[in-house]
Amino acid sequence: MSPVLAGVLQLTALVAALALAYRPLGDHMAAVYNSPRHLRVEKVIYRCIGADADAEMRWPAYLRGVLAFSAAGVLFLYLLQRVQGGLPLSLGFASISPDQAFNTAASFVANTNWQSYSGEQAMGHVVQTAGLAVQNFVSAATGMAVAIALVRGFALPRALGSARAGGTPMRTGYLGNFWADLVRGTVRVLLPIAVVGALVLVACGALQNFSGIHEVGQFMGGSQQTGGGAVASQEVIKELGTNGGGYFNANSAHPFENPDAFTNLFEIFLILVIPFALTRTFGKLVGNVKQGYAVLAAMGVIWLGFTALMMWSEFAHGGPALQAAGAAMEGKETRFGVGSSAIFSVATTLTSTGAVDSFHSSFTAFGGGIQLLGMMLGEIAPGGVGSGLYGMLIMAIIAVFIAGLMVGRTPEYLGKKIGTREIKLAACFILVTPALVLGFTAASMVLPDALASQLNTKALGAGAHGFSEVLYAFTSGANNNGSAFAGLNADTPWYNTTIGLAMLLGRFLPMVFVLALAGSLAEQKPIPETAGTLRTEKPLFAGLLVGTILIITGLTYFPALALGPLAEGLS
Repeated sequence: MSPVLAGVLQLTALVAALALAYRPLGDHMAAVYNSPRHLRVEKVIYRCIGADADAEMRWPAYLRGVLAFSAAGVLFLYLLQRVQGGLPLSLGFASISPDQAFNTAASFVANTNWQSYSGEQAMGHVVQTAGLAVQNFVSAATGMAVAIALVRGFALPRALGSARAGGTPMRTGYLGNFWADLVRGTVRVLLPIAVVGALVLVACGALQNFSGIHEVGQFMGGSQQTGGGAVASQEVIKELGTNGGGYFNANSAHPFENPDAFTNLFEIFLILVIPFALTRTFGKLVGNVKQGYAVLAAMGVIWLGFTALMMWSEFAHGGPALQAAGAAMEGKETRFGVGSSAIFSVATTLTSTGAVDSFHSSFTAFGGGIQLLGMMLGEIAPGGVGSGLYGMLIMAIIAVFIAGLMVGRTPEYLGKKIGTREIKLAACFILVTPALVLGFTAASMVLPDALASQLNTKALGAGAHGFSEVLYAFTSGANNNGSAFAGLNADTPWYNTTIGLAMLLGRFLPMVFVLALAGSLAEQKPIPETAGTLRTEKPLFAGLLVGTILIITGLTYFPALALGPLAEGLS
C-alpha cells in the first residue's frame, strides 16, 4: 500500500469515528450543562471548596470565579515545583528555578502546556500527577465552562430550560454558575472518557506506574537512563483536554506515550472529539441543531483543507534524498510515517493541543507555515476544548456584522442584536492575540540575548527559519497551543518570562471579552425572525464564516508569514 493511500485511509477512519461520536457526546454535554441536579460527588466537592453551586452569576461574578480559580492554580503549581526537591517520589530531581516554575505554572493553567524542560529529566511523580495532570483536567473544564456561558448568552431567555437545581429556570442576564460548570465538566465529561482512554492506552503498551529511574542497555553498546511514571493517565487527558504537555521530552513521538499506529490515530481522535461535538451541544442549547451544523461545517472545511494541504506539502518530494525516502521523512517517526504525522500535526495546531508525534521544525517550509497559520486562525477549527467554540462564535458575530453592512441591516445572530457594545468586544477579542504575538516577536528579533537563543543560526544574522522559530514560539504561547519549532533555546529568563506572560494574557484577556459579551447578550430580549433575517444555519453563512476567518487572519499575519515560512519555502 502506498504511503499516500495509507494516509487517506487513516483520515477516512478518523472522520468516521468522529461522526459516530458526534451526536451522543454532544447530546450528553448538553444534558450535563443543563441538568437540574447535582451528583453526590459533586455536592462533596462544593462543600470542600465552599461554593454555592445554585447561586446564579452575572458575567462579572462568573469572570471573578474563572480568574480566582486560575490564579490559585498558578500559585499552587508554582510552589509545588519550587519545593520539588523535598517531596517524596521526586526521583532525585532538584526544585525548579523561579523563571521556569513560573513559565510552567502559567503554561498548564492556561491550557497551553508549553514545556521549556525535558519532563523525564526535571519533574518527579508528585509534580507530574498532583500538579500537571490535575491542571490538564481543570484548565480544560474552565475553557468548556466559558464556552457554555457564551452559549447561554445567546440562548437566554429563549431556549435554555432549567439549569439550576430544583428545576428553576435561569433569569435573564445570568450565565449560570462557574463552579457548577467547572465541576460538571470535569466529573461528568472529562473523567469518564479519560478513564476509558487510559485503559485503552495501557492495553496497547503505554506506561502506567510509579517506577524510578533505571539503567538500560543500548543496541549499539553503552547504556542510558529511563524512568517510568503515570504516563497513560496523563497522556489521555493531554489529548482529550487539548493540553499537549507530555510526560517525556519527545512527547507523543515517544513509544512509552504513543506505542503504535493505532494509539496514534486514537490520540488524534481524542484531540478532536470534544471540540467537534461541542457544536452539537451548542445547537441543542440554543434550540436549533442546524446552527450547530453550520458551525461544524465551517470547522470541518478548514480542518480538512489544512490536512489536505499538509499531506500534499509533505508528500511532495522533490530531490533525490526525499525521493529515496518516499516523502519528507526528516523529523518524522517511521512507526507513523508521513500521512499520520501530517494528520496529527494539523489536528494539534488547529486545536490548542500542541502535542507532537513528529518534530514540527523538520517539516517542509510550507508545512511549517501551515502549522503556524492553523494557530494564527485562533485555533478554532475545531479549536481547543471550549476555546474553539467560543472563538468560532466570535467569528460568527464578525461575519454577521459584515453581512449586515453589505445589505444595510442591523446585524443579528440567533435572535440577538449585534450592536456597538457587542462588536467592540468581539473586535477586542480578535486583536489581543495578534498584538501579543507580533509585539513579543518584534522585541525578540532586536534583543541580542533573545537572538542568541536561535541555536541553529548566527545571533545577529538569523535567517527566515530562525525568524519562524521565534514567531512560532509566541504564536504557540499566545494562542495557548504549546508546540514549538526545535532550534530555539526557550529556557532562558527572557523567553520563560515573556512566553509565560503571552500564555496568561492570551488565555484570560479573551475570556474577559467573551464573558462580557455573554452578559450583554443574555440581557437582550430575543428578536423575532423576519423575511430579512440572515439565515445563519445555511451553507451560505458557513461559507461566509470561513471566508471571514481566512481574510481576517491573512490581513493580520501575512507580513510575518512572508518573512518566515514563505521566504524560506521560496528560497
